[in-house]
Amino acid sequence: MNIELGLKTDCIETRYSFEWLFDLLAAEGIHNVQVGSFYELYVLEDSYFTELREKAESRGLRIKSVFTAHRELGGFFVGDPRMEAAARKGFERLIEVGALVGADYVGSNPGAVYRDQAGNKDQGTQTYLRHLKELSRKAKALGLKGLTMEPMSCMAEPPTTPEEMQYYISTMRQDHETSPEETVPTYLCGDISHGLCDAEQQEVFSNLDLFKVGIPMMNEFHFKNTDAIYSSTFGFNSQEIEKGTVDLQEIYKICTDPTSVWPVDDVVGYLEIMGPKIGRDYSDPHLGDELRKSLRAIKSIFR
Repeated sequence: MNIELGLKTDCIETRYSFEWLFDLLAAEGIHNVQVGSFYELYVLEDSYFTELREKAESRGLRIKSVFTAHRELGGFFVGDPRMEAAARKGFERLIEVGALVGADYVGSNPGAVYRDQAGNKDQGTQTYLRHLKELSRKAKALGLKGLTMEPMSCMAEPPTTPEEMQYYISTMRQDHETSPEETVPTYLCGDISHGLCDAEQQEVFSNLDLFKVGIPMMNEFHFKNTDAIYSSTFGFNSQEIEKGTVDLQEIYKICTDPTSVWPVDDVVGYLEIMGPKIGRDYSDPHLGDELRKSLRAIKSIFR
């Protein structure tokens, strides 16, 4: 399997333009972009996104994916019909934006159950999946290739465990197989830094455990480094590689292992880091250097 490389755009929010980022990616030989959501995305007029597509393509880049950045579509798990309606409206617009920028895939993390209302999890799961089936039909009508969901690192944000991943994806797969002319497939957008620790910080599933389980359901994933309890995430400069627990060489072996059967041929791994502190004169100027170092570290292995 040849894994293509890309970058998720969360890192520039409020501090650099898309043009700046696209120029950096073109110079680094990175051609795939995953647009991360931002507040204005849900209310901007269509022409903003058709122009954004033109800016990317004029530099030899492809906006291949659109994915949420702020857990903003979590209203399916709240148990409030007003929040549910807001999440549905937002997801519909996200799909429309994906079509406008020429993306193949659009997705989000499904949402979170409130810690003080943990009993809503099962109901929230069914609400989310019901809406996702309907949204799959909208995605098909607008020409997308698929929808995605991200496995997260805590039990309040499903799917997390292998069983939850299987349930979510198999439910959507069954709907797609029943109505293939009306729906698109649903996949996992994985993350090499997502593992699960319990309330006592004891590891339940490692990030490698969950990544391996997810591959047969996965069409794209995020590159991030992390610590031993998955508490913080960061990149791959020399200092971060030294302190982090993610071994890029090991990830490469997993991705290219002949027994790793991916469901699509166009898998992209997107660097997803925020870089230095946002909104400081002493930190913002270092974002470009941080991105280049991490991208080059990944490229040195995923050639």
